[in-house]
Amino acid sequence: MKCISHPLIRPESLEERRYQLSIALRALDGNTMVVLPTGLGKTAVALLVAASRLYSHSGRVLMLAPTKPLVEQHYRFFRKFLLTNDRGEPEDSDFAMFTGETPPAERAAAWERCRICFATPQVIKNDCIAGRYSLGEVSLLVVDECHRAVGHYAYVFLANHYATTATDPLLLAMTASPGGDTAKVQEVCGNLGIDAVESRTESDEDVRPYIHERDVQYIDVHLPDELKEAIADLRTLVESRLKKLAEVGFHVPKPQNLSMRALNQLNAAIQERIRSRDQAAFMAASLHAECMKLRHAISLTETQGSVALRLYLDRLGAEGRSTTGSKAAKRLVNDATFLSLVKRSREWTEELHPKVAITRELVRTQLEAYPESRIIVFATYRDTVQNLVNTITAGGIDCERFVGQATKDAEKGLSQKKQIEALARFRAGEFKVLIATSVGEEGLDVPSTDMVIFYEAVPSEIRSIQRKGRTGRSGAGKIVVLVAKGTSDEAFRYVSQSREKAMVSGIRNMSASPLPSLPTQDQAEPLPPPSATKQTSFTEFIATGPAITVDDREMSSRVVERLHELGASIDLSRLEQGDYAIGDRILVERKTDRDFVDTLVERDLFGQIKALAEAVPRPILIVEGGDIYTVRNIHPNAIRGTLVAITVGLGVTLLFSRDADDTANLLYVLAQREEGERGERKMHPRKSYRSRREEQEYVLASFPNIGLKHARLLLEHFGSLKAVIEADIAELVAVQGIGEKTAEALWDLSRRPYQ
Repeated sequence: MKCISHPLIRPESLEERRYQLSIALRALDGNTMVVLPTGLGKTAVALLVAASRLYSHSGRVLMLAPTKPLVEQHYRFFRKFLLTNDRGEPEDSDFAMFTGETPPAERAAAWERCRICFATPQVIKNDCIAGRYSLGEVSLLVVDECHRAVGHYAYVFLANHYATTATDPLLLAMTASPGGDTAKVQEVCGNLGIDAVESRTESDEDVRPYIHERDVQYIDVHLPDELKEAIADLRTLVESRLKKLAEVGFHVPKPQNLSMRALNQLNAAIQERIRSRDQAAFMAASLHAECMKLRHAISLTETQGSVALRLYLDRLGAEGRSTTGSKAAKRLVNDATFLSLVKRSREWTEELHPKVAITRELVRTQLEAYPESRIIVFATYRDTVQNLVNTITAGGIDCERFVGQATKDAEKGLSQKKQIEALARFRAGEFKVLIATSVGEEGLDVPSTDMVIFYEAVPSEIRSIQRKGRTGRSGAGKIVVLVAKGTSDEAFRYVSQSREKAMVSGIRNMSASPLPSLPTQDQAEPLPPPSATKQTSFTEFIATGPAITVDDREMSSRVVERLHELGASIDLSRLEQGDYAIGDRILVERKTDRDFVDTLVERDLFGQIKALAEAVPRPILIVEGGDIYTVRNIHPNAIRGTLVAITVGLGVTLLFSRDADDTANLLYVLAQREEGERGERKMHPRKSYRSRREEQEYVLASFPNIGLKHARLLLEHFGSLKAVIEADIAELVAVQGIGEKTAEALWDLSRRPYQ
């Protein structure tokens, strides 16, 4: 085996492959998207390009991946092959791995030391916006799973930010599955500033020697009578809802043709009539919600099984019996047909869908024939994953689930740390079967995985390719797809096959011809000043605009990205009230139109806004979207009464914005105005008070970091303003909520000579 020879790559360690070298050389000439089938070494290409840039440039390499397990995988790969000093060794300090669990101060310090950093994009985005470090000296930005670079995903922001701040930028984007939609692929290329696409398929001459055989087998599965009867009941329920919709003038699909496309078209018609204040349309929206729930139940029955259906029906029942449950759920749980189905489902003592038994038998047969095999089973839903784990484990085979971080219903998710640990045990052979949701589709490198089972077909060509790519990486592999006859499984099978072929054809065409010049993400109207250029230093750039404190829970929003583009100086913090703080007088709560109405109905909107009003002299509520009268079936007068109570009753300024960019523009103008008035404004705005108590609270609240809440606590504790001012630091700290820094500031300010 001939190996790569490079000063920064460990000798005799990395196999030399002609197509990888060819792609790497092209990628050094300009921003490049690399499309390679899974298992053909995209990470090796990234290593070659990174080694060349590190050898010829003084800057850093930044490699991004969407999940922590994938970040950790790249980190291990580079540590294994990359050398970073003249002694032919990797220096620990030259490698850094950032995740959200790493404290910001540690990330900033590690950034200054490292030569190559591996991170999730959201962490880097947050740090750049907060000004913790600059991408100015990054000589190579690697974007893995780059097909995600659409909409407001962090990749889009970082690519634009990198292009405008780096001294000598070069971007390498990588994916196995950019998608079959040419327009979407072009959008990705535009968002990342791609100059060229380098692709290979398994049929290319320079790739064929490294392709391992993968046998794809489709197994037809026939539903038992019990599940067919359950589907018939569910369709009867759907038919009755569609009939009611037809009676009020809506064009409805047939129950057997209840596709998501048809339901979305129906919803669009309902929303149009809601906007015209058609009262019948509000009931129609609730009936549509029932149809959505019933369609999901049908899909579960067809493709997942009786256990998944029973659990879903139980959740619907709990929602319908809850005081906060939707009207759609409440009507369902009072329907005799629905109740009969629920009763029958509880009598099913074991899984009725043949897929579970077939999966268990496939796993058993494979491990008997090849005891060292590694098998990954993909299933869409967590209920199915747990059902498979229970069934396979009961058969004496060790297996573990691999799901996302979020806790759903009563089931806890897996933290990224536990995901990494599970993958390490799987690689080491501590268990042979991994049962995974979609979180396992992207990038998992388990070289000895020789069987992948699709519990159901998936319509997405990207997901299908990602799943298939988990096997056949270092030897022959087998892929088995279970297809329930007469269900969406059959349609999805052919859809994904067609889209995969279209994707290959589209990528070949893009590789053969120059990319069109595409605009990046649409920008809102500009505001003066400032604009960043490559001649503007990062520190100067972030310091030019007005200061805005952003609650760290808002960091994923487009609002923060736009504020950064406008040049605002952003400080990240956890705010007790509000989402944005401007100076010491203004707090802003931001709500989308849907969130505003949902909070009014389901949560304590007035309590939230009242706390905002009590915290600062100038509270502001921004409602984004402006469709507050139609997003839910609530009488307009109820919403008008709420607006009056907020503005007149609580004294909160109410502003409306079109979208996230418009919200950011409002915040920027607010901050500019506040900063401009800072030197001359009165310390307290004019305000009439109803009592001496409020005057005392207001005076004390003006001290640094006190606010009305803490002012009341201090006055209740000490009894008067005089007693608070005369208290020593230890006495102040003894009051709940008053920290040492706040106490020191109050004590010092009250005793400092006036100059």
